[in-house]
Amino acid sequence: MAKSKFEYVRTFEKEDRCLQNCWIVVRVDGKAFHKFSEIHEFEKPNDVGGLKLMTRSAVNVMCEFRDIVIAFGHSDEYSFVFRKDTSLFNRRGEKLMSLVSSLFSSSYVFYWNEYFKQKKLLYAPSFDARIVLYPTDDNLRDYMSWRQADVHVNNLYNTCFWSLVNKGGLTNSEAEKTLRGTLASQKNEILFQEFNINYNNEPEMFRKGTTLIRKFMKFPNENESRLVICPYYGDIIKNKFWEENIEILLMKSAPAELYKEDIEFYEGKNKISLLK
Repeated sequence: MAKSKFEYVRTFEKEDRCLQNCWIVVRVDGKAFHKFSEIHEFEKPNDVGGLKLMTRSAVNVMCEFRDIVIAFGHSDEYSFVFRKDTSLFNRRGEKLMSLVSSLFSSSYVFYWNEYFKQKKLLYAPSFDARIVLYPTDDNLRDYMSWRQADVHVNNLYNTCFWSLVNKGGLTNSEAEKTLRGTLASQKNEILFQEFNINYNNEPEMFRKGTTLIRKFMKFPNENESRLVICPYYGDIIKNKFWEENIEILLMKSAPAELYKEDIEFYEGKNKISLLK
């Protein structure tokens, strides 16, 4: 590039590089999503199509950034964990944050019609992002546990709130007043006694969020295993998950398999090829 007298303005740019030897977490969060979900008439308390669209967008981010070892999402947010020693974009925080949030936002719009075939997207949603560094494996696990615990707290409240509104005939303000100061046990009791809902039988995707991990899977009539992105809806707070998926914390570099031309998203019998 030819130099000019104006090039000095580049000296004003500031590179904010993430500290070495730390897990990098980028969390995207919907901006004014309460309004967005109301205008687009999302089902309350959980819209399955909306949740699956969030996950589809997150899968697209994981396919683009192969150094992401795990992702977790619920409602209108998703957290992406980059491996501890990633050198992607020289660990420039603003670069990672802006690219993840922009790709997630554009993916959400791009895949909208796959999940809402009869519902027009009335305006483009936006997602903000933040970046946080965690120096130890325990710090990272505590972060993931915090996000999953948040799912439980919010979903139990919302399930109870919208049951009171949609089935109990209360107004929003009346339902809010009824639940004010109640404990989890009391909310469970309201659901069971008044609406015959056993909260523990609600779908795990609603109660525990969606965790995305990379796994080698062998499919029928195939000799070699393939690397796929799998959703997991169980507990990630207890040790069992981390013991069964020990490679997440041990991964020091991205395996060569991550750089093959296609990665697949596998959910039960549904398999989507993601060509790169």
